[in-house]
Formats: sequence, structure tokens, C-alpha cells
Amino acid sequence: MQGFNKGFIYFICLVSAMGGLLFGYDWVVIGGAKPFYELFFGIADSPLMQGVAMTTALVGCLVGAMVAGSAADRYGRKPLLMLSAVLFTVSAIATGLFNDFTLFNVARFIGGVGIGVASALAPMYIAEVSPAEIRGRMVSLNQMTIVLGILAAQIVNMLLARDTSVAESQAWNVAWGWRWMFWAETLPAALFLVMSFFIPESPVFLKMRAGSSGEPGKAGESGLSRSLAASRGELLQPRYRRVLLLGLVIAVFQQWCGTNVIFNYAQEIFVGAGFDVDGMFINIVITGIANVLFTFVALYTIEKWGRRTLMLMGAGGLGLIYLILGTCYFMGMTGMLMVALVVAAISVYAMTLGPVTWTLLAEIFPHRIRGVAMATCTFALWVGCCTLTFSFPSMNAALGSSGTFWTYSLICCCAFVFLFRSCPETKGKSLEQLEKELVNH
Repeated sequence: MQGFNKGFIYFICLVSAMGGLLFGYDWVVIGGAKPFYELFFGIADSPLMQGVAMTTALVGCLVGAMVAGSAADRYGRKPLLMLSAVLFTVSAIATGLFNDFTLFNVARFIGGVGIGVASALAPMYIAEVSPAEIRGRMVSLNQMTIVLGILAAQIVNMLLARDTSVAESQAWNVAWGWRWMFWAETLPAALFLVMSFFIPESPVFLKMRAGSSGEPGKAGESGLSRSLAASRGELLQPRYRRVLLLGLVIAVFQQWCGTNVIFNYAQEIFVGAGFDVDGMFINIVITGIANVLFTFVALYTIEKWGRRTLMLMGAGGLGLIYLILGTCYFMGMTGMLMVALVVAAISVYAMTLGPVTWTLLAEIFPHRIRGVAMATCTFALWVGCCTLTFSFPSMNAALGSSGTFWTYSLICCCAFVFLFRSCPETKGKSLEQLEKELVNH
């Protein structure tokens, strides 16, 4: 850490990682609000409209991820982080404010754009400002804040949802409860906006802007133009194909490993395992706590064990757990064993694929294409999230819970083989060294 202000590095990384906190909260909060806003808007008997409400933010994620890279290369990382903070704040207020279903979805779309921008920019910014010896731990802070945001949303939803067996409480939930679930995001979103004024621009972007001469002015603009041209024109060149394919596969696999269906469809999973509604809510919080605890484990293992080892552990471990889980569903087993297997899956994911994917994506690309490549992979990640979310109900209906989890097990096994052959070890290496090893060889 010689030559670096350790406290300042931690501060700016933590501020940037607040985008992850809002990402996690905004992504999960709608699950708790769903039963109540559906009654308010009169869509409880309309699967189509229910699907629209659940996926509008995901469409925004795709848009945000798609534009984040080129915009960050043109205007800088800091302004885009500030923009995401504005979008989160506006969405949090507007989603709970509107009484019109169309405007409700517009507000959700705005929040989704904020998620897409933050998910692409926060890990990239952290990687660019962090020294090599702690870069993995710093980027993992982003995943830590994501899971804290998820847990916060789960707890807020549970606390705000009053007893649905009492008519007065149910009426409050439908009129106001779901609104406060969204409004609770306003405070951290506003704090993120204020704190983002105090972080510097990424040194990598400043170097790109300065150009080869290192001087501002025309040289800086020409350097930036060359960088933008390179990022657009060179991304698909043969020398980048290896890292681009690696980035796309690990991004999609982070979603298609299947773990996120536990958060999106917790009700179906736990009810299928024999639990009533009260037990379901308790188990959801248990999975959230496990998610946080084992992300803490990742902070301490990512620099010791390495990225490659953790990715292989994640793919292999989930493949085995899903094989057992699918077998238990096939045999009709219920109760705490099922909860233990689900918690085990969440725990393995939280210390491996969850944080390490973002770290690798932020590390493997050369600075000339990092912005657009990171955005491309984040876009692919959100496509994976959308297809996973849409496919689970159909897979579950067609294959049953056993067949669905066996399918995820097969995907994890295939990913293990790919990662074993293609995933490099990046711990302790500078971004410049990685560029030479992965591209210029």
C-alpha cells in the first residue's frame, strides 16, 4: 500500500459501492410489494400485467447497461455514477407516489436504468482506483453492498407488511404499505448522490482523456477520441475474442447458475418444500442473512485463494448441491433439509460466483475497451437474468422442481469445464500486467 492513502481508497470505493446497495434493494423490494400493489392496481387476476410490473425494471437494466460503457468512456466514470444516484432517487419517490399503473412502470423503468448503469460502472471504477494487492477485496465490496441491499429490502418488506389476516392491516398494505417499501430507498439513494460529489474521477479515464502526450486540451480530446474509436472498433478484433468470450460466459453463468431464482421465486420454492406463508417469510430472511455472511467470507478469501479457485468452487459446489436438491424434490422430501440445501446454495454462491464475477469482469479487459466491454458483459448478464426469470415458471411447470434443479446442475457442470480450461488467475496482478498476459501475447 506504499504510495497510496489507504483510508481514502477505502472511502471512494465504499461510496462507489453504494450503487450496489441500491441495486440490491431496488431489485428485491418489488417482491415484497407485489401482493399489495397488484390489488391496488387491479392486476391480481392478470398474469400478463403482473409480468409487466415485474420485468419493467429489468428492461431498464438492459438499457442502462447498454449505454453505460460508451457514456463512461466519453464523459467519465464519476458523472455516470452520479447519474445513477439521481435515477435511483427519482425512481424511489415516483414509484410509491404514482396511482397510475403506466406511470408506476415508468418509474420502475427509471430505477432499472439506474441499476444497469451502477452494475456496470461501480465495479469498473473500483478496479481502476484500487491498488493491485487489494483490488479483488475492494471490488468485492460492491457485491457485499448488493447483498446488504437485498437483505435490507427483505427486512423492510417483512416489517412493513402488516398482518394480512386482519382486514384493517390488509387495507393499509394495499393503500400505503407497498409505497413505503419503495420510499424507504430514498434515503440511501440521496446519500449516494451527495457522497458521489466527493469522489475523484477514475485515473484510467483521466489518462485516456489526456492522450499520449499527457497534456490537457486538444491532445486530451484527441486521446479520448482515439480511445472511443478503439473501444468501438476493436472490441470484436481477434486479439480480444478470448477475454470477451470469457467475460460473456461468466456474466451469463452468474445468472444461469440458478441461484437467483431462489430470490425471485422464493414463495414457489419454499411452498414446494412444504412451508406455509409465515415459514416462507422467515426462510427468505434466513437466505438473506446467509448471503451477507458468506459474502464477508469472500472478502477474506478472494485475495488468498484467488479468483480462479473460487469460480471453480462455485460451479462445482452448486452443481453438486442442485443435483442433491433436485433428487430430494423428486423423492418428495420436505422440511428443514430442503431449507439447509437452499441456504447451502446461497452460501456457496455468495462466497464465489456472486462477488468474483464482478471482480473478473473489472480486471480482464484492457483499458482501451474496458468501458464498452464491461457494459457489453453487464448487458449479457441482465439478458441472462431476464431469461432466467422468465424461464423458471415454464421449466418448473414442465420439468417439476426436480427437473429444473437438475438442469441447473448440468449448466454448472458445463461451466466448471469451461472455467477450468479458460479462466485465468488474476490476483495480485496489475491491470497492465493482465493486459499483457491476456491480450498482448
